[in-house]
Amino acid sequence: MPPLMPRSSPFWIAVLSLGSIMSAARAADPPCPSQLPGPAAPPGPAPAAAVPDKSGKISVASDKASVGVDGNMSLQGNVDVRQGDRAIRANAVEYDAQHRSISTEGSIDYSDPVVHVAGQGGSYSAAQGADFKSAQFELRQRAARGSADVMRLTPDGVISLQGVSFTTCPASDQSWRLRADRITLDTRTKLGSGRAARIDFKGVPLIYLPWVSFPLGIERKSGFLFPSIGNTTRSGLQLSVPYYWNIAPNADFTFQPVEYSRRGTDLGGDLRYLTASQRGELQWNYLPNDTVFGGSRSRVRLTNVAELPGDFRFSVDAANVSDSSYFEDFSQGPEGTSTAFVERRATLSLRNEHWRVDGEAQQYQTIDNTLQETDRPYARVPRLAASADYGWGPAELVRYGFDSEIVNFDRAISASLCSAANPCVTGWRIDLSPKASLNFDGPGYFIHPSFAWRATQYELKYQPNSVTTGQERSPQRTLPIASFDTGLLFERAAGARGQRTLTLEPRLLYLDVPYRNQDNIPLFDTALPDLYPVELFRTNRYVGADRVGDADQVSVGLTSRLLDARDGRQFLAVTFGQTYYFQNPRVRLPDELARTDKRSDFVAQVALTAFRNWGADLGLQWDPQTSSSERAHVNLQYKPAGEQVVNIGYRFERGSLEQAEVSGAWPVSRSWDAFVRGVYSLRDDKALERFVGFEYRACCWRARFGGRRFVSTHTGSQDTGVFLQLELTGLASVGSASDAFLTEAIRGYAAPETSLRTSTAN
Repeated sequence: MPPLMPRSSPFWIAVLSLGSIMSAARAADPPCPSQLPGPAAPPGPAPAAAVPDKSGKISVASDKASVGVDGNMSLQGNVDVRQGDRAIRANAVEYDAQHRSISTEGSIDYSDPVVHVAGQGGSYSAAQGADFKSAQFELRQRAARGSADVMRLTPDGVISLQGVSFTTCPASDQSWRLRADRITLDTRTKLGSGRAARIDFKGVPLIYLPWVSFPLGIERKSGFLFPSIGNTTRSGLQLSVPYYWNIAPNADFTFQPVEYSRRGTDLGGDLRYLTASQRGELQWNYLPNDTVFGGSRSRVRLTNVAELPGDFRFSVDAANVSDSSYFEDFSQGPEGTSTAFVERRATLSLRNEHWRVDGEAQQYQTIDNTLQETDRPYARVPRLAASADYGWGPAELVRYGFDSEIVNFDRAISASLCSAANPCVTGWRIDLSPKASLNFDGPGYFIHPSFAWRATQYELKYQPNSVTTGQERSPQRTLPIASFDTGLLFERAAGARGQRTLTLEPRLLYLDVPYRNQDNIPLFDTALPDLYPVELFRTNRYVGADRVGDADQVSVGLTSRLLDARDGRQFLAVTFGQTYYFQNPRVRLPDELARTDKRSDFVAQVALTAFRNWGADLGLQWDPQTSSSERAHVNLQYKPAGEQVVNIGYRFERGSLEQAEVSGAWPVSRSWDAFVRGVYSLRDDKALERFVGFEYRACCWRARFGGRRFVSTHTGSQDTGVFLQLELTGLASVGSASDAFLTEAIRGYAAPETSLRTSTAN
């Protein structure tokens, strides 16, 4: 059974073999010199389990040797003792033939696939193991070293240490160090434990641990995680000490209480599970008494996917918050405060080669209280959708099938908001659309004529004060849909050596849909989508079944691509197009303006990718009637490496927004990185978000600090937060886990693989 996605190891995490240690090195990192001088590790791969091999003969070499009649030996000068993959070097050694052991009072150097030890006196035997005094040790499979007053290695692979000091820093760097009275490392079970431990950073004690337990490999282990600290203007100082419970290889639970200085205690949790046929996660937060809010606060979310027999799948994605201000108070930026709805959905689906069937119940919790009840989404309880697609004939020349849906739309609404001019309606909708097409495909062309018939029936229920004379309770609509879709593909070699391929791809779609008056049909889930080139080639300009647009039109588009001739990788793609109306559309939404021009808006899109570290995405919707832009966006990116990225963006929607954005992550020196993001509203002439942060990288530790100020999408109020994160390479992090925020805030930024991060975002 596959394990879950790895959790951060507990903060009784790791010393010594510390399987939790991950290398933090990258090209620009300050180098970490080798830890201990001494012989190289024995040749060959290290065994999976670090249990010494008791078998094998002992070979001895030295400058001088005195051998007694009982077989005991006194060895002096460049003594080299080997047994299998273990090696001991010393200046003087006493060999006990009866017990097959060696001992020395002078300097000794011991190495095996697990550890390299330099001590002042020690002993070794295949039966009893090894003992060392004043030992300096280095882990073979980890960038870690330390010292111990007494060190013992048993034949069963257990390492016992007394008076321990451990770090991943080189000998010349004393930045951080873990000290403990006693530590035991069991290389068979890959577990370690210790007592009276303390972590020092720059000589300052960070944390005291009366007892520690930690994994020696990548396996998860139960225990407390490192504390998380932060501060925001809304909640004040924040402190969290999470506890991680490794329930089973396929289940775990993180209990994460957070103490807010202004609000009280938040009891958060995260339960995850995974089986051969099911996966899921349950997350929650509960504040019994938010002193600022004046009551309890909560959030819960359940996600679950179960693979059932016979190509069936059952999935649940449902969430709930206690109040509409929850995200406003606890979100980490404007993207959180812009949450308008929380979805609850359960779906039973069937997927196979020809059929797709979905049985669904869907509901929303409205978070944005500024929305009128009449503008809030309908619940779909239940919804059943089925579609089929088959091919027939040579090369499946004929494609046929259908789309269908039956759904009940329900919404609770105050009767006082309903009237004849603004009716409140719920009800059922049945939609059926059989279809067939001919697919003529060949090298460099395609021709797809198609025909569909769409029938829609409603059974409606109106609020009593919404009923008017002649209002239909069972409106229906039937209409045919005919289309002719065709395109060509031209290509030629480009570049000085023909290493590029340049394409020219014209496409034309003729669409014929007769007009049907649909003003008596309510709008349950239908809207007009933003216009992009792909929208030109849809057979309905609306999304949702409540409106089918009439059409006597032809859409024309042209795409040109620049590709790598060897592997087809795309460097550049340019697409533009427009629709020409033989008759202007008459079907409209209530707030949709009538079109009088014989042309749609002109749309264009440019995508530049993987071309000398530069990338660009440009989009334009231009209205030929007013000779002005309706919508535009420009995103430019320079990214020579995952940690070196600069983004410049611009977004415009007429009458709605005009924003500029700059973000980036860049090394400013060998040890310093800078992060920045700014979002400015040109329309409102104010900054929506400002963030600046820095990272300092040393050989065995790094620190991040920064500040963020943003404007709430709903209320316009401002919030400020600061974070500080300290990472000790090979141990853990203290502070807030800023990597997740940086990868979301700075498009294209990829955090380096650094030391274990165990803290949570603030």
